[in-house]
Amino acid sequence: MDDDFVVEEDDELKSFLPNGFGKQDVKANVALQVERSKRSTVQPTKVRDGGGYGVARQEHGSFTADSHEDKHDDQDTDDDDDDDDDEDEDGEDDEDEFPVSHELVLKTHERTITSMTLDASGSRLVTGSTDCTVKFHDFASMTPTTLRAFKSVDPTATKTSASSETHPIHHVEFNPVSPTSILIVSALPQVKLLSRDGEQIAESVKGDMYLRDMHNTKGHISEITTGTWHPTNRDLCVTAGTDSTLRIWDCSVRMMQKDVIVHKSRAAGSAGRTRMTAVAWGASPQGSSSNLIAAALDGSLVMWGGNGPYNRPSAEIRDAHQRDTWTSGLDISSDGRTVVTRGGDDTIKIWDTRKFKTPISAVTHPSTSSQYPTTGIKYSPTSTSIITGSDEGSLHILNPATLKSELVTPVTPNSSLTALLWHPKLNQILTGSANAEIHVLYNPSISSRGAATVMSRAPKRRHIDDDPNLTTDLSQGLSGDAIIAPNGNLSTHRQQHSKPLTGLTASGRSRDPRRPHVPVTTPFAKSQPDEKHVRDNIPLSSMRDEDPREALLKYADKAEKDPIFTGAWRKTQPKTIYADISDDEEEEGREKKKARQV
Repeated sequence: MDDDFVVEEDDELKSFLPNGFGKQDVKANVALQVERSKRSTVQPTKVRDGGGYGVARQEHGSFTADSHEDKHDDQDTDDDDDDDDDEDEDGEDDEDEFPVSHELVLKTHERTITSMTLDASGSRLVTGSTDCTVKFHDFASMTPTTLRAFKSVDPTATKTSASSETHPIHHVEFNPVSPTSILIVSALPQVKLLSRDGEQIAESVKGDMYLRDMHNTKGHISEITTGTWHPTNRDLCVTAGTDSTLRIWDCSVRMMQKDVIVHKSRAAGSAGRTRMTAVAWGASPQGSSSNLIAAALDGSLVMWGGNGPYNRPSAEIRDAHQRDTWTSGLDISSDGRTVVTRGGDDTIKIWDTRKFKTPISAVTHPSTSSQYPTTGIKYSPTSTSIITGSDEGSLHILNPATLKSELVTPVTPNSSLTALLWHPKLNQILTGSANAEIHVLYNPSISSRGAATVMSRAPKRRHIDDDPNLTTDLSQGLSGDAIIAPNGNLSTHRQQHSKPLTGLTASGRSRDPRRPHVPVTTPFAKSQPDEKHVRDNIPLSSMRDEDPREALLKYADKAEKDPIFTGAWRKTQPKTIYADISDDEEEEGREKKKARQV
């Protein structure tokens, strides 16, 4: 044939077939991955309101303006176009002001997120939850397809069994000066220190609950609600408990109690005690000593000098919030001049530490502390904004002067935001919600590292070790690449470290208390050696089946005829003569013994 045979190229088949043999380098399309992490909701813009500007709220991808519509609808077309251009520019400025344009979602917990903390460099994230576990995340090892925690720790578990007692986590916090230790507060009277790898460093002691004077106790006598570190001293931390005390611990001496601050409630019927709900330890204005501020269930807000003495508070507000409402949020600005509180009475208030009597400003904000007592409120790193959550799952960024919303953006609709964090170095906002999701909000143009670095990496291919059903956690002692002895009993290990089987607990014991426990068969107890081997190789093994009395009596004649120890005076040794007792005397002696016993 004269005509050449032409093969049409199939683009789909070409994309499916490999370009070459051997190991292929995976390259990341950074722009595409960042674009995928962009939030589906539209970013807020400013809406014209007469002579000023209002703030638009985004709700489910649509805008709901706080301000009224512009009444000047009869203006010329040219003026309207100029106004629209101005509004677009303002909207872009607003978008770049807060890092909320993109997000990274972590789903590593099973229940409500209660607390989050990042180290100073922003590389390690530690979270606590009501599922009684502390999760450790490392941004340096994450990829867009491997968003998981590298370690899970239950700080309150005493043994690895299904019946072990566990408690929810209230607060986790990295040491701001030395990020090698983490403060862990759970629903126990004892606080723990963990290393950045999850190993326990120290644990406080429990106080004597039978002592009335709290000054004489060596630790909390009831549940601890929260805690925090000293802003500049790496060895000091403070905890707040339901025993109406704040306790300062010296971590350099293995959690030794340094000071006890007893808050005496003046509420009627409280007997001088109440529950401490929140505590903050921040810097003081003009570089002086720090301030220690705590909130109580009786509605009071108390401030002490950070360096002591703690006999009397430097200032106290008795009715800062309504009595018997849980003040869950408390934070101090970076300059130490103002304090923000979020109470259980549906209010947010700003206080001045120099005039600690009346609030500077207050707004109404629905509270979720009755259901989620760890719901917080935080200042931004520069104290130019305040962030908090709502019961609808929206993030509110407030103006610290007027407490008006500068931005309201939905994060987890219909699920309350329970934990908040704004990291100064990463410039990223982390939120934890009641549906066990952690959202890392960032903006590629103003945020650095953290989630932005994760989304710039190439996705990791799925490996067999990525399936949790086929491998076990490294914290349990065996990984998916571990070498197992040929004669080892693999089913025993899986039975102990996997999900409980039918009728058995996680430790392998029967769920039925009437059924006796069957000992675990190890590779060393599979075959019993014969009696000849035991008798020949184990000394004195024949004495196991011998009566000790018979073994001693067979040497009685030899000891009497040829004594070894009493041979020196064998000839001079007197012979023992026993008195002859009649039957009547023997019966009388027995009756006397019975009378003595009675």
